[in-house]
Amino acid sequence: MAAFGQGLSKTGIAGISILSVAAFANFLPSRMSVGVVLPILICCDLVAVLSYRRNAAWHHLIRLFPWAAIGVVLGYLLLRTFSQFNLSPLIGTILIALVGVQWWRRSKNTDKPAPDSDIPHSAVFIAVMGIAAGFTTMIANAAGPIMVLYFLASRLEKMEFMGTGAWFFMILNWFKVPFSWSLHLISLNSLPYDLWLAPCGMAGALFGRLIIKYINQTVFETSALVLTFLASVRLLFE
Repeated sequence: MAAFGQGLSKTGIAGISILSVAAFANFLPSRMSVGVVLPILICCDLVAVLSYRRNAAWHHLIRLFPWAAIGVVLGYLLLRTFSQFNLSPLIGTILIALVGVQWWRRSKNTDKPAPDSDIPHSAVFIAVMGIAAGFTTMIANAAGPIMVLYFLASRLEKMEFMGTGAWFFMILNWFKVPFSWSLHLISLNSLPYDLWLAPCGMAGALFGRLIIKYINQTVFETSALVLTFLASVRLLFE
């Protein structure tokens, strides 16, 4: 079910991935769970990109990728230096704050379109979100909530939201592979789990593609925020 949820988050219900990450972390030793989840995510990314390959907002991706790459490198250096350091409570606190900001933004624009000035274009905002996404995906495969908040703040329509996220994570997850291998997060011992679980993840991604057309945009955004908040609270107690 955790692998299925990973796939579902890629194509149907954004934000649910962090719940699956938490489930894996409870079923397996924490470092091993990070390595097991990454190949599953890559398989799910493939389904997502094939499903939404024409829906990506590439101007967002071009601005985010360099910063996300820096975040991955920083996460790698931290894991290599402080292998037992627990950043989950800090990440949870930051995400809860970001959810609060996004709810506030939505409350200001409930009955009217957001003005262009209300959409984040600043280089600082993009850099912070990109580095945070790269860093958290490297240390815990937990960048989903950060990108949910970024894409919601950017007012992406749900199909564009899913397409942009699909391409972003596929490229970023492949970029992480050599770093994860170097840290022994991915190993010959973890790959048998992936051979068993990857089909479950891909099934979830295919199911998500079927149901997304029935999901209302407002419900989509609200569920993404609620799931992100719940997952963030969970991180506080890890």
